[in-house]
Amino acid sequence: MPEAQHPVSVQTSTVASMDVRNMTQVTEFVFLGFSGIPQGHIYFFFLFLAIYLVTITGNTTMVALIQMDRRLHNPMYFFLSHLSCIDVCFSSVTIPKILVNLWHQRHTISPNQCMAQMFFLMAFAGSECALLAVMAFDRYAAICQPLRYTHLMSSQVRVPIAVGVWIWGLLDSAIHTALATRLSFCEANQIDHIFCDVPPLLKIACSDTYANELSLHLASIFMGFGPLLFILLSYAYILLAILRIRSNTGRQKALSTCTAHVIVVTMFYGLGSVNYNRPRVGYSLQIDTLISSLYCCVTPMLNPLVYSLRNKEVKAALRKFLVGLKKEYNLA
Repeated sequence: MPEAQHPVSVQTSTVASMDVRNMTQVTEFVFLGFSGIPQGHIYFFFLFLAIYLVTITGNTTMVALIQMDRRLHNPMYFFLSHLSCIDVCFSSVTIPKILVNLWHQRHTISPNQCMAQMFFLMAFAGSECALLAVMAFDRYAAICQPLRYTHLMSSQVRVPIAVGVWIWGLLDSAIHTALATRLSFCEANQIDHIFCDVPPLLKIACSDTYANELSLHLASIFMGFGPLLFILLSYAYILLAILRIRSNTGRQKALSTCTAHVIVVTMFYGLGSVNYNRPRVGYSLQIDTLISSLYCCVTPMLNPLVYSLRNKEVKAALRKFLVGLKKEYNLA
């Protein structure tokens, strides 16, 4: 005869299955980033709205100028247009949801929306890392290999590179998001942040996060530090080439083509390093919110301003566009 099933084992298995269900029944996450400023939501709404409008206007204008002005049809501005596209996408992942939450004064997001936001945020951040490295190589080729520049940066080369930049970020993000979907949260749903990102989610997860943390460390080395090392190496060769230029005019011209890119790299990696590598203790939630806002919201806004203010060709194209617009308006 078959053995009778022990009632204790049945009860234990039932409780265990209930525990598993309870661990994954988080229906929404709550952002705590603005919890310390309950009376200032309307001011922050208009602040983030202004940042977003400037970001969209500046980056779309940059792309439009590059497409319309033939003087800007070269590899440097080809990659700059991709940087502007990434910045538009980067800010659009976070700011619209922040605006909705500030307007309704309800700082929540569903788990599916959280995973989608985290996926695209990391994808565009990873793509920007790779693109900045490609732009550094473009400057290296222009200054150190001027006779081969046309061949090194031909359309047959730069278009596949641009596609690879986007794939680079998507693959990195897909790994982190796939690992994050396996996490359990045991009814812990309060995130010390203003948007979904991997580190804040790991802090509230109640399941094993070893694989997630390992992937973050590996990504910081290969996806973050790798492109940065490539950028530094490229600029080491660029600096040596500039020092060999005898005329001051030639040196200034070479430096002017690199200045804007150096500023953008410094902002992106500087704020990114502070955002992801700072100690997790000793910082208030307000400081964390400020640093995250600077990294994900302000940096995409400043990039087109840096390139337009530091680049004579972009300023000339902008003046030409405005003059043409004014003439058309007067004729109308």
